[in-house]
Amino acid sequence: MDERSRAGILMVIGSTLFLLTWKTAEFLRPGYSVSQDVISALGVGENAWIFNIGVIILGLLGLWASYLLSKEWRLFSILLGLSSAGAVGVGLFPMDNPLPHAVSAFTAFLFSGLAALYSYRLDEKPISILWGVMGIISLIALILFATDTYLGLGRGGMERMIVYPVLVWLIGFGARLAR
Repeated sequence: MDERSRAGILMVIGSTLFLLTWKTAEFLRPGYSVSQDVISALGVGENAWIFNIGVIILGLLGLWASYLLSKEWRLFSILLGLSSAGAVGVGLFPMDNPLPHAVSAFTAFLFSGLAALYSYRLDEKPISILWGVMGIISLIALILFATDTYLGLGRGGMERMIVYPVLVWLIGFGARLAR
């Protein structure tokens, strides 16, 4: 198995595990609203460890994948690495650490969207078009979220429009690398 395949497997495992821990933490949080509550609210309080461990593992596996791809795709590796470092920071600095958490979350959001968009250049058409679209959706949602423009989705709903496309991309692009 080559480094590209290993990196793809790490991307799929990290993003799938994060999705499962995130949804488990949501399920266990009484009164949690996916529309109104931000995702990182799951990183504080009861059962916070489930979310925090999941996002830290996502970031660590992403950093490993970034390293494996660094010789072949330098710029992409940097984008993925910065995004992954941001994810680790989200887990290490939950929302009750406002400044480091905000910097970490913004880093994860921005660079994951940019990595998805850039991966358009790394795969074959027509599937590469989907990667570009996922990146664009995520980045537009980040701008809307940052300007408190939620389009009826609520704060939590708009934040999910940043994250869901990137998770779809991570699983799909990672699976393509792993083939």
